[in-house]
Amino acid sequence: MTPSTRRTTLTVPTAAVGPDNPLPALAGPRDVHRVTVPDAGLPADMARQLGYRPLDSLLPVRRRDGYTRHRVPTGLDALVLENDRLRATVLPGLGGRVHSLFHKPTGRELLYSNPVLQPADFALNGAWFSGGIEWNIGATGHTTLSCAPVHAARVPAPDGGEMLRLWEWERLRDLPFQVDLWLPEGSDFLYVGVRILNPHPHTAPVYWWSNIAVPEAADTRVLAPAEAAWHFGYERTLRRVPVPESDGADRTYPLRSEYPADYFYEIAPGERRWIASLGADGHGLVHTSTDTLRGRKLFLWGAGRAGRHWQEWLTEPGTPGYAEIQAGLARTQLEHVPLEAGGEFAWLEAYGPLTADPRAVHAADWSAARGEVADRLEAALPRAAVDEAYAAWRPYADLEPKERLATGSGWGALEVARAGYDLPGLPFTEDTLGEEQRPWQELLHTGDLPDEPGVPGPTLVAPPWRDLLESARPSGTADYHLGVAQWHAGDRAQAVRSWERALARGRSCWPLYCLAVAEAVAGETDRAAQRYAEAVACAAEQTERAERAAADDGADAATVRRARAWLPVLPALAREAVPALIAAGRADDAAAVLARLRPADRARGRFRLLAAQVLLAQGDAPAARAVFDEGFEVADLREGDETLSDTWYAIAERLVAGDGPLTEVVRTKARTDHPLPERYEYRMRPA
Repeated sequence: MTPSTRRTTLTVPTAAVGPDNPLPALAGPRDVHRVTVPDAGLPADMARQLGYRPLDSLLPVRRRDGYTRHRVPTGLDALVLENDRLRATVLPGLGGRVHSLFHKPTGRELLYSNPVLQPADFALNGAWFSGGIEWNIGATGHTTLSCAPVHAARVPAPDGGEMLRLWEWERLRDLPFQVDLWLPEGSDFLYVGVRILNPHPHTAPVYWWSNIAVPEAADTRVLAPAEAAWHFGYERTLRRVPVPESDGADRTYPLRSEYPADYFYEIAPGERRWIASLGADGHGLVHTSTDTLRGRKLFLWGAGRAGRHWQEWLTEPGTPGYAEIQAGLARTQLEHVPLEAGGEFAWLEAYGPLTADPRAVHAADWSAARGEVADRLEAALPRAAVDEAYAAWRPYADLEPKERLATGSGWGALEVARAGYDLPGLPFTEDTLGEEQRPWQELLHTGDLPDEPGVPGPTLVAPPWRDLLESARPSGTADYHLGVAQWHAGDRAQAVRSWERALARGRSCWPLYCLAVAEAVAGETDRAAQRYAEAVACAAEQTERAERAAADDGADAATVRRARAWLPVLPALAREAVPALIAAGRADDAAAVLARLRPADRARGRFRLLAAQVLLAQGDAPAARAVFDEGFEVADLREGDETLSDTWYAIAERLVAGDGPLTEVVRTKARTDHPLPERYEYRMRPA
């Protein structure tokens, strides 16, 4: 058949992503991947890039934590690329994820294709889901675009057919990128051309890892052309280990480890870049690329209780497990690579089936095993053919799309309007601008930001926008946004002054929240708690007022819309205010905050956990334990977060100690007498 691209709809049990958190993400990212105890023998370039501009803020992106675990069949827009050998299904509304890569001659699904779409707190900004191939750009971790739409269009392909182009503006690093996918006629490989541009007059830190979820079984083996790897567990250490065996087990079999871990393979200069996941029969998926995409990685969940539980959490019980094989710009995902002003990174990737002799693949002789895979890959797709495909694609990377198939955000169009960037092949057009960009368009065109009531929209923090805010007409809204931009720039004192001005001008809830964060960062626990309490009271009052206005028979659509915008504000404040009040010794006030929430919000797992912590702080350990015994699920439990187990054992220790001191004997007895139930076991490292 002639290669084609078509639209379709996939119906998948889906938990809706829900509304974004309306509060600005002032606190630094909760990064479980940062190394605090590096191996002393790091190569110089790795050590340099480990310390090169790690992400210290999620701004201007908002957190996405409004999802639940309630799934309903949902139609998802999908784009299908197909030739006579392969069928690739892409989800443009979910970061351009390749949901499926099906090999027709063998009837095999090459990827782990998740049967459900369940958001979980793994992306840098929260909502993420497992499965398929995802395009991770921005900073260490899963991209903020995991559950966001991207632009998509048809574009002419080098072989005379057509490509599917995906593109967006990545906001953490302020960089545009594109992903071009095509299936040459008769090819067993999906080709993917990737380009990241830096249109700015300064060097930018860049991060990219293509993340491929592959089916996992006891006899699945991951192979790469390496004899050593950099191991990262969740103890925040990075150390060099031999491949395939380390610490007494062959770690190229994902289920021979107990705890989740990363293995970044050390591939020698000049070696072909590839990684493969093959089963007992020698069949599976192989990924290769041009040499710019340097790194290769295996992520495994391990066979322990927590790893199995996490996999069920991300899909559903009874579903086969998966591992991830990945490819990136650096040796490890803990690094960021500098991209010079006006420069670009570009490369070509290829994904396809591979069949190798299973006796060689699973042999104890590691050299023979990886040599077998390398030979079969060279026969199926020669290294020279990948380089030739890349050279053929490069002129087509600049071609303008023929037909738009999906629309992403308007942030790229806003940046092009501000700076006049010339970005061949990436049409960030004016018609993509939306309601979130409207106030910033007005600032750009008039020099002033609208001072509108209600819940403020997202903030822009890049230096050019900060300059515009500084020269805008003073108002509560402008001062609030200026303070956020100053905070992002590290000018904390000026940010506080801007928020105090906004507070004086009547923009109460938002500057109160920002000032609470500032006090907390400064170590002023009591003052932070008081600011949080005031922000909660303000939000509760504003929400009630908006709801009364919306309930009026004469309420117009704008009034109703403003009222709905207030609904996520109080829960967002409560989840931060309650821990701050507990830390300040104000457990009763923390309980009062929870009492202000709607019953549906109080019933959510996050607030059930907070309720248990409040009860413990009030001295009622039995009641706190009863919350756990009743059972709850924290839908937005963060990757690597040990809050559940920490709270459980804190309750257990108080139950054992009574009114007495928490001695080591008490702690030991608490762990013996009150073992953590499996439903709360999510620890990704040894206890």
